[in-house]
Amino acid sequence: MNIVAQSDVTRDTYWGISSTEYALFYLLATITILVFVYGVYRRFSRYAEGDADPFDRLDGLANRIVSAAKIVVTNEKQFNRDLYGGLMHSFILWGFLSLFIATLILMVDEYAAQKLLSMSFWHGEFYLAYQFMVDAMGLLFVVGLGMAMYRRYWVRNERLWDRHTGNEDDLFIWLLFGLGVGGFLLEGLRIYSAGIPEHEIVSFVGYGLALAFQAIGLATLGPTEAGVNGAGLNVENLHWATWWLHSLMAFFFIAWIPSAGKPFHVVSSFANVVTRDEQTGRRLPNVPADLDATNAESIDDFTWKELLDQDACTKCGRCSSVCPAKASDRPLDPRNVILDLRNYRESLDAGGGEQPIIADGGTSVINTETMESCMACMACMDACPVEIEHLQSFTRLQRQMTDQGDIAPSMQDVFQNVMQNGNTFGDSPRNRGDWADELEFDVADAREEEVDYLWYVGDFPSYDERNKQVARSLAAILQEADVSFGILFDDEKYDGNDIRRVGEEFLYIELAGHHVETWEDCEFETIVCTDPHSYNTFKNEYPEVDFEEFADDPMMPFDYEEQWNADGEIEVLHWTQAVEELVHDGKLDLTGTELDYTVTYHDPCHLGRYNDEYEAPRELIRATGCTLDEMPRNRENSFCCGGGGGGLWMDFEEEPKPSEERLREALEDTDAGSGVDKFVVACPMCMTMYEDGRKTGGYEDEIEIVDVAELIVEAIGAEEEARIAAAAD
Repeated sequence: MNIVAQSDVTRDTYWGISSTEYALFYLLATITILVFVYGVYRRFSRYAEGDADPFDRLDGLANRIVSAAKIVVTNEKQFNRDLYGGLMHSFILWGFLSLFIATLILMVDEYAAQKLLSMSFWHGEFYLAYQFMVDAMGLLFVVGLGMAMYRRYWVRNERLWDRHTGNEDDLFIWLLFGLGVGGFLLEGLRIYSAGIPEHEIVSFVGYGLALAFQAIGLATLGPTEAGVNGAGLNVENLHWATWWLHSLMAFFFIAWIPSAGKPFHVVSSFANVVTRDEQTGRRLPNVPADLDATNAESIDDFTWKELLDQDACTKCGRCSSVCPAKASDRPLDPRNVILDLRNYRESLDAGGGEQPIIADGGTSVINTETMESCMACMACMDACPVEIEHLQSFTRLQRQMTDQGDIAPSMQDVFQNVMQNGNTFGDSPRNRGDWADELEFDVADAREEEVDYLWYVGDFPSYDERNKQVARSLAAILQEADVSFGILFDDEKYDGNDIRRVGEEFLYIELAGHHVETWEDCEFETIVCTDPHSYNTFKNEYPEVDFEEFADDPMMPFDYEEQWNADGEIEVLHWTQAVEELVHDGKLDLTGTELDYTVTYHDPCHLGRYNDEYEAPRELIRATGCTLDEMPRNRENSFCCGGGGGGLWMDFEEEPKPSEERLREALEDTDAGSGVDKFVVACPMCMTMYEDGRKTGGYEDEIEIVDVAELIVEAIGAEEEARIAAAAD
C-alpha cells in the first residue's frame, strides 16, 4: 500500500449538494456570520458603557495577546489541581481549534487559491496529511466531550451543579458533541459511497465507520446517482440529510455564541486573559477624592473589565471548590456572586426592574452577609482558568456596604479603634512598644537614629500577648545577627490592609499618608514587616496612592504630596525574606542540625498567593534542623486560616472553622500525620486564628502552634548550649 505516492487524490467538498443548495448554504452562512458579528458587537458595546478601569489593560497589547495565547493553548490553568479536567478541556480546545483551522484551510483553497490563482493545494500529500490530522484532532475533540459528559452526568461532579446550572449548559455540550460525531458520520458515509478507496484510510475514523456501514449492508446508489433522487434508505440520502443537519447545527452554534454566557466564553475568556492585571488582588483600585462612580450603586458603576469578568465565567466552579468561606458553610460562593451580577445586568438590558446591588435582608442582587464572608484570600482568583478578578468586584461591593453603613458591629468597632487610637485593639498608642520591655537589650527608635532595617512590627505583635512572643523572638534574631534595626514606637499605626478589603478606603488612605510622611523623616535602607498583610500593602499598594489628590483634604492628617516609592528605591521585605538573607550570609550561626522536630508549615495567603513567596520560610525551617512535612494543600493551593478580609474580627456560624479544618489536615492528611510536632506559621493573624482553632477544635494536646521566628530562636539557643557543652568538655 503506497498511499503517499497518490499525488492526485482529493475529494469534492460539496459532494451530493446541488447548485441551488450550494447557494442556499452560503446564504445561510452569510446570515449566520452577520448575526454572530452583530452579537459580538452588542456584547462589546455593552462593556463600553461600564465605568473606566483604573488600570491600563491594553498596554503592550501584542505581548498580552501572545501571553494569553500561550495560557489558553497550553491550558495551564485547567491543569492546576485537576489533571482530568485539564486533559478534558485540552482535548476539547485543541480539537475545536484544529477543526476551525481545517475549515479556514478549505476556504483559502477554494476562494483564494482556486478562484484567484487558478490552482489548488488541497490534494495529494497535503490532502492526505490534512485528512489524517482532521480525524486525529476530531477524535480528540469527541473524546474530550465524552469526558465532560461523563463527569457532568455520570459522576455528577458537585462543583458543576448549582443554581446557575441550566439548559444552556446542557445544550452547549450536546451541540458540540453532535457536531463532532456528525462530522465523522458524514465522513464515513462519503467514504462508503465512494467505494471505500484505499487512500481514505488516512481518515481512520471515517474509514472505520465506512467499513461498519459495509458490514451491515447499507444500500448505496453509487457516486454517479448521489443526491435525493434515489428511493429508500441508502447512503446517499443519509449523507445528504446528515450534511444539512450538520450544517444547520453549525450555523445555529455560531449564531448562538454571542447570545448566551456559556458559548460566548469562547470569545470572552480569551479577551479576559488578554486584559488581565498581573498585579490584581495584591493591589486594589484606588478611589478619587470625590468618590465619583467608585462603588456599586448601580451595575454601571462596575468597570468594563468587571463586566467582561462576568461574561467570561464558564460556571466551572473551580473558584467555589477552593473557597474557604464556602467550605465552612458561610453564605459565599464566588461563582454565584459573579453570575448573579451578570444575570442582573442581562435582566436590566432585557427591560427588567432595578434593585439594590447589595443590601441586607434579601432585597438585593447580593446579600451583605455574603460579602462579609469573604476572606480576601485570592484562592478563587488563583483557581480561575479564565483570569476573573473576583476581588476587584468584591471590593467594590464591600465599599458600597461601608458607604451604606451595612457593616457588622464588630467591624464598626475596629474602624472606631483605628480612627481613635491608630490600632485595631483600641489600646493606647503609647503602649505600642511595651512588648520590647522584656528584652535584654534596647530596641532603637528609628525616628531618632539611622538604621538598616525599619521594622514595622504591626498591631498583633504589639498588643496581642501570644504574638508579642513572636515579636520578641524576631528582635532576638535581628540582635543575634548584629544588624541595626529600629521601630517607630507610638508613631506606628495599623497598616490598613484588611480594613481596606472590607471597604474602608478613606481610613486606609489616612493611615497610608501618616506612614509615608513618618518614613520620610527617618533614615533607613529597608522596611521589614512582621505581618504578610503589612508587607503586601506597603510593597504593592502604598506606591499606588495619589497622595497629592488627598493632601488638601482637611480630614486627612498629612501633607505628603509625592508618590511614595514609585520606582521601588526602598526595599520592602517580609521578615522571613530578610532573615533568610542573613542566614545565607552567615550572620546567624546555624548548622541545620539544632532541632529534630517534625513540623508542617502553613503558607499565609498574603505572603504566598499574593506575593509568590514560598521558599524563604521553608529555608528557615530547614536551617533549624526540623523535618518539614508539607501540608497536602500548600504553596499556591494553601487553605486560608479564616482571618483575612476582616474575618479575624467577625463571628460566623461555621462548621468547621477554616482553622480547625487546617489543623485536622495537618494531623490526619500529612505523611507524618499525628507525628507532626508543631504547626508552623509566619503570620500574626494565622497565629491568632490557629491558636483559637486549636482550642475550639480540641487539638490543644495534639499539636503546638509556633512561628518560624520561635523555631529559629530555639535553634539559636540549642546551638549556644551545644557550644558551651563542647567548651566544657
